[in-house]
Amino acid sequence: MKFLLVGLGNIGPEYALTRHNAGFMVLDRLAAQNDFSFSMTRLAYTAKWQHKGKQLFFVKPTTYMNLSGKAVSYYMKQENIPIENILIITDDKDLPFGKLRLKPKGSPGGHNGLKHIDEVLGTQEYARLRVGIGNNFSKGRQVDFVLGQFPEDELIQLPDYLDRAGNAALSFCTMGIQMAMNNYNQ
Repeated sequence: MKFLLVGLGNIGPEYALTRHNAGFMVLDRLAAQNDFSFSMTRLAYTAKWQHKGKQLFFVKPTTYMNLSGKAVSYYMKQENIPIENILIITDDKDLPFGKLRLKPKGSPGGHNGLKHIDEVLGTQEYARLRVGIGNNFSKGRQVDFVLGQFPEDELIQLPDYLDRAGNAALSFCTMGIQMAMNNYNQ
């Protein structure tokens, strides 16, 4: 059985540790811990890994956040992966830092990456793992906040947080959405 795990983010060193790159960071952490690596391919950095009898295909789109749907659609078709086996991993400013929210479907909630995926796929019926980044910004400063770096106190907690998010993503593939939600939604 094949699964497509897509971490959303923006390419380039200036975005590397920004809150908006939480999806990339989750996949990078999984790769580092499980000895697989990403290669530049069409529209994305991609990697393959076998886990508990499942074939996992990882995608970090190089289209920038607001055009993420191109890479999702391309690799969904290229790898012949059904929509129920897709998990989009993204940041969420409406969740406090440290909170995870796994859902089987839903609205984009103002997230431009998810909006584009909805438009390209023509549906909101795909699983998503929202990684809370908090919303400690003043009115009109949202872009600066999401494209800003994690503060030092959060950077200290970030490795454990990324581990939990990675485990939630793997649980989606091995145990299914309901069991993973029961175990990881707080």
